[in-house]
Amino acid sequence: MKARLVVFPIRGRNWCFSRAIESSQSEAQSSNTPSTFKDLWRKISKSTHDSSKANLELVIDFASNKMNRAWSNLEKAPEGSLKNKLHGLGLRLLSRVKPSEIFLKSIPKEVTRVDITYPSSLNGRLVRRRLRHIASRGAIIHKKYLYGSVILLPLTSVFMVLPLPNIPFFWVLFRTYSHWRALQGSEKLLQLVTDSSYHQKSDEGTTDKSTNTKDDPQRANSCRPPWVLLPSEDLQKLIRSAEANNSLSEPIISDICQRFSLNTMDVIKYRDSL
Repeated sequence: MKARLVVFPIRGRNWCFSRAIESSQSEAQSSNTPSTFKDLWRKISKSTHDSSKANLELVIDFASNKMNRAWSNLEKAPEGSLKNKLHGLGLRLLSRVKPSEIFLKSIPKEVTRVDITYPSSLNGRLVRRRLRHIASRGAIIHKKYLYGSVILLPLTSVFMVLPLPNIPFFWVLFRTYSHWRALQGSEKLLQLVTDSSYHQKSDEGTTDKSTNTKDDPQRANSCRPPWVLLPSEDLQKLIRSAEANNSLSEPIISDICQRFSLNTMDVIKYRDSL
């Protein structure tokens, strides 16, 4: 499985890191996740005893789908109702989530290669270095906040005794899941864009010199790096008009998002972040 990443300067020294939207990705993930407790129990009971980690991820994905459905119900609530007010509060809280966290959450563990699109004026080594930096920094930050969120979960569960919805508990629960996914994405991205895995595969491919990589396509593919640098003239033309202002305007951002299938609101967050 491969992921297409788009990297470009958006305001001064601020760079945008985003993954292209792929409809097949969300459809495949939702089809593999059970929709009911009965299906969840059936999948867990059929698994072996050595797959405890996979079962934990299955339970987390199941809970995530439940939260997404509950959020959709709040979004469809009538104007002025309690559910509608809760949805507005949730939007204000979500606006504080950093765009780098959203980007790292979009890198699943199934990804084996990343295609990195960037403006042709940038140096490819610099782009890959910035990706390594955001991945290594994200692994440190989200591990720390994950532990903090787990500690807060029992404390916020005390508010369950109140007749009102326990907003603090569900928010901390969401932040725990979010930091866990971002941590996984950070570690996976760091693994993909570093040289160690590529050199290891290359060394393994050259130990047996009796077999030519040209005669063995599978071995030739294993020796290729798990990243592909794709300088884009189209992306360079789109951001060139903003070089004088040192910041991309919303119309230009909208054109970039439409051309490369990016989420506009996530990209704007990068421009507005400090």
